[in-house]
Amino acid sequence: MAHAFGGAAAPAILRNSDLDADAVRQARIDLAACFRMAAKLGLHEGICNHLSFVVPGRDDLFLVNPYGWAFSEITASRLLVCDFQGNVVAGEGVPEATAFYIHARVHKNVPRARACFHTHMPNATALAMLEGPPLVWAGQTALKFYGRTVVDEEYGGLALDEAEGDRIAASVGEADIVFMKNHGIMVLGATVAEAWDDLYYLERACEAQRLAMSTGRALKPVPPEMARRTYEQMREGDRESARLHLESVKRILLQEAPDFAA
Repeated sequence: MAHAFGGAAAPAILRNSDLDADAVRQARIDLAACFRMAAKLGLHEGICNHLSFVVPGRDDLFLVNPYGWAFSEITASRLLVCDFQGNVVAGEGVPEATAFYIHARVHKNVPRARACFHTHMPNATALAMLEGPPLVWAGQTALKFYGRTVVDEEYGGLALDEAEGDRIAASVGEADIVFMKNHGIMVLGATVAEAWDDLYYLERACEAQRLAMSTGRALKPVPPEMARRTYEQMREGDRESARLHLESVKRILLQEAPDFAA
């Protein structure tokens, strides 16, 4: 299912102090932690799926996982730095083709999307396969995403060219969460921590909905006014909560798999 990208593998831009900055090193560690915990929680799919983040201080470059490596194998130093033309600026290997065509175009066309996490995590993907709205505002966890989602109804097969990447990017609008029908999901965030927090709780919300639906009984949606109020309550302090969530992930990994930070 995965495809190697045919872009340049040799560094096209000389390494410089920008790529060795402390902020870049921290971004590598934070992103690697997300890969490892996503694998631990079963949110990955073979050597497919991708998490990316715009390099701090360089709006023309982004960090992404290399083709051929599972989420559970990713380390901070194994992540690639790529530009929007497909050149690998730092790191060994190349990105998976759909990783480049989706993530490069999203980062380029949606500047607020500093982090772009695309997975086929099981429960959210299952809801993306159904007719109608994927997420019903019937569970408290789901209300974290009230008014923040969009559905991309136009499945276009594998994203193997810029046109499909641009189409996906255009589908985002003002949303943070994209349910890609017949495909998977994409989470956009201003920071790695916020994208991780949304990815985690999105899957939990979808899991709870799928379990409720499996009973065969009708879901009981929260009235819109209360859904909006609860969403606003949740968003207060959400950025700090997300930061602390990722810090807890890194503490767990430092005990169980400390090589993620290498």
